[in-house]
Amino acid sequence: MFVLTDDLSWNLVRYLPEVQKLQSQGMTFDDYTVTDSLCCPSRSSLFTGRFPHDTGVYTNGGDDGGFTYFHNHGEETATFATALQAKGYHTAMMGKYLNGYQPADHQGGTEPYVPPGWTDWDVAGNGYPEFNYDLNQNHSVVHHGSTAGDYLTDVLSRRGAAFITDSARAHAPFMLELATFAPHAPSTPAPRDADAFPGLTAPHDPAFDTLPANAPPWLAGRSPLTATEKQNIDTAFRKRAQSVQAVDDLIASVRTALTKAGVADNTYVIFSSDNGYHMGEYRLNPGKMTAFDTDVRVPLVVAGPDIPAAKHSAAAVANIDLAPTFEQLGGAPVPDTVDGHSLLPLLHGESGAGWRTTNLVEHHGPDTEADDPDLPAPHSGNPPSYEALRTHQYTYVEYADGSREYYDRTSDPLELRNIAGTLTTARLSQLHTALTRLTNCHNGPTCWTAGHTST
Repeated sequence: MFVLTDDLSWNLVRYLPEVQKLQSQGMTFDDYTVTDSLCCPSRSSLFTGRFPHDTGVYTNGGDDGGFTYFHNHGEETATFATALQAKGYHTAMMGKYLNGYQPADHQGGTEPYVPPGWTDWDVAGNGYPEFNYDLNQNHSVVHHGSTAGDYLTDVLSRRGAAFITDSARAHAPFMLELATFAPHAPSTPAPRDADAFPGLTAPHDPAFDTLPANAPPWLAGRSPLTATEKQNIDTAFRKRAQSVQAVDDLIASVRTALTKAGVADNTYVIFSSDNGYHMGEYRLNPGKMTAFDTDVRVPLVVAGPDIPAAKHSAAAVANIDLAPTFEQLGGAPVPDTVDGHSLLPLLHGESGAGWRTTNLVEHHGPDTEADDPDLPAPHSGNPPSYEALRTHQYTYVEYADGSREYYDRTSDPLELRNIAGTLTTARLSQLHTALTRLTNCHNGPTCWTAGHTST
């Protein structure tokens, strides 16, 4: 069971007791990053185990992203869902799929489209408001209105629990993805949570309203946050905390369903997010898409059979690793075209020695698509295209405009001092070579090798 949230950053986990419970029962990956801090590219990597440079999905729409690109280029034919279904699994996708997917679209067929690999399909299009949305329920479009019972996260909770019950009764192995729209803006809380956390404000660590030294050109001119901007950030953070209370309820509900169905001890439960979210850090209004840790480093918690309790892993893992993990758990072969690596050895107690040392982040920008729900608001961060390396020690970024960033996170964990300008020509050449190797890898073996850098 995979619970995937939308735009959930590490600073919200403190408001999720069910996730904390999951941490106490399983393994937390403290150095888990995404291939792009944007919804559709990240989700494409999750489904396929492939980098954006192999899926071709770098944005939420247009010529290089979105559902249409993913669908038209055949990426749906080789996902963890198709692999597991071929091994006899019941597979269910519920909630948010890919940006641009519309429940009523037929994609040339005779009924509303359901991608290959999914036994049960309960997916919305514009589910961000949590009310007044359409749900494609196995080729039938069902409209949900504005009553308390229509609240989307709760609908997913009920349907997910029913799927678990039905699969257990059929004695069928199953894979369930519950992909919430929460806490993505507008971060609508369930009515029961609308008054939660009165007075809560956003965290104000030293990166809040602070411009990094030697900031890249896209960020360098940002002026200090205004009083109104700070107030809006506090309000938005409080709504985010409120909106994830229903996600926590969902986790409790479906885990109860696992127990009642008698399969809890034989089920892996995974919690994560498609990308992080900055809120005032680096003088930026709420947003994502950057290579800062606020955006690319997100929670990953896994509990299940043979996973030690209350353990933390420092291994440099990424969202490309989830598809091969799911496939290996289900006894399905992992194709060489998958760029990621199964986490199963780490989950079952291996130290992580020999694991990759470097992860790759790729992004196309700036975003100018008017219909993109992630179109950056003014001063929220809209960087140009870049590729980045992230290791335990540093983050290195090369932008399409020729600018660079290098943050030594051992001495500068909040990434406030860009020291790229102090690096030697030889060091910059090493970093560029390592980045080039990763951006040009195209299968599991070569990407695994490229991820082992000595720089």
